[in-house]
Amino acid sequence: MKGNELRDLSVEELESKSQELNQELFNLKFQLATGQLENSARLPQTRKDIARVMTILREKRS
Repeated sequence: MKGNELRDLSVEELESKSQELNQELFNLKFQLATGQLENSARLPQTRKDIARVMTILREKRS
């Protein structure tokens, strides 16, 4: 997910995206704990995507 793509979204869309990514991170952690996670590289990538969304949300709110 690129920062430029995220900057085109509205605040409501960014909040929705943040919730989706947090749910995905929860699911990935659950899969890791149960030994079902196939691609462990998705964990740090999802965390970075959440950070990007939160950064852009802060920019738009101020």
